[in-house]
Amino acid sequence: MKQLYNRTISFFNVLESKIAFYPTLLAFLGFNFAFFMLWLENKGVSRYLLDHIPVLVVNNGDTAMTILSSLITGLISMVVFSFSMVMLLLSQASSNFSPRLLPGLISDRRHQFILGIYLFTILYCIFILFAIQPTGNKYQTPGFAVLLGILQTVVSIYAFIYFIHNISQSIQISNILQNIFETAKSRLTQLIDTEEKQRSDFPETEDWKEYHSKKSGYLQNISFTNLVDLCEKEDLKIHILPVKGIFVLNGIPLFRCNKELEEETVKAILTNFNFSREELVADNYTLAFKQITEIIVKAMSPGINDPGTAINGIDYLTELLALRMRKKDQSLIMRDEKVYIKMNTIDFEDLLYNIMASIRTYCKHDIILVQKLLLMFYYLESQQSEDTRYSKYLRKEAGKLLNDAKEVIKNEDDIEKATQLASQFELQKTS
Repeated sequence: MKQLYNRTISFFNVLESKIAFYPTLLAFLGFNFAFFMLWLENKGVSRYLLDHIPVLVVNNGDTAMTILSSLITGLISMVVFSFSMVMLLLSQASSNFSPRLLPGLISDRRHQFILGIYLFTILYCIFILFAIQPTGNKYQTPGFAVLLGILQTVVSIYAFIYFIHNISQSIQISNILQNIFETAKSRLTQLIDTEEKQRSDFPETEDWKEYHSKKSGYLQNISFTNLVDLCEKEDLKIHILPVKGIFVLNGIPLFRCNKELEEETVKAILTNFNFSREELVADNYTLAFKQITEIIVKAMSPGINDPGTAINGIDYLTELLALRMRKKDQSLIMRDEKVYIKMNTIDFEDLLYNIMASIRTYCKHDIILVQKLLLMFYYLESQQSEDTRYSKYLRKEAGKLLNDAKEVIKNEDDIEKATQLASQFELQKTS
């Protein structure tokens, strides 16, 4: 039962990122709320209000039908315009910045809630419209329900105004970078706080039995609670081989175990690995580095040539790298002071190389960006580090950047400034 609960939670987290999730949920609520209001009408709520507060009740059937028909027409127009704006936002973000940003923008709850408010009101008004009997007596018109439809439409109009404001902010690169940074920072901080309570006494796993993946997809989520329960029950230790967020192919080694496992146990373990066809920063912080790097590279491409955006991206990248330097290159899962699971994470050396390999290609010709990157290395070298080797990796990548810049930049004064900056923290040793 516990395993089913955790699997349901994991499935809900994936489903929640879909653009249609909250609109569908709110539309269903609007459908049910309409029938609830009709039930209240049958109990005489409009008759009571008509006797005590008649100004709140629409008592004419033709008037009520006209009002509701106009509201439905206007709301449908707003829905069409809002969806068009969302598609425009996604198209511009993909072409101007990076296609990797799309899952994060689609999963924006504010946009989903606003679209859901529209659908809630439309369905409510439609079903209230069906209940109007314009040829009957005055009590057959659901006057109070019509009033609520008008109020919901007013709320939808204000939601539309907020939507226009929010979507105009969402397309700005500074806000996109800020959102990526905040999400990755939160995830990294959580992992670092967890590691402070961990021990590192996990045995070598080279001679352990390997078990393979039965599915393909991005390794997004792992139900560690269920895995630890299984490890406790069977007295197992597990080493998860792929890095979280990587695309896992069917048949490649997925984990190692210190014992030979029966087929049923292997199936039970594999059910705790959740694969997806899309990536989210909230699930995998390394995606934030990829996204910011791609924004920097796209900004410095010949078709866009936007050094200002590249500089902003480097600023956020610097702060995230400083935070990553406080994290170990592996993660251990514990319970009651006992380590059960070891999970590989991307090494800081590989992460830094993947970032700089792309940035060097597009930024090495711009002396301003070269100086900015050298200052980034200088800053990072002075930060708290979990491993003393991190400083060596920083110097190595800074030396590569300086060498590439010397080959491309022809102005001697520019080269001299970059060299002087590098010499401040002894990068000449690696150049």
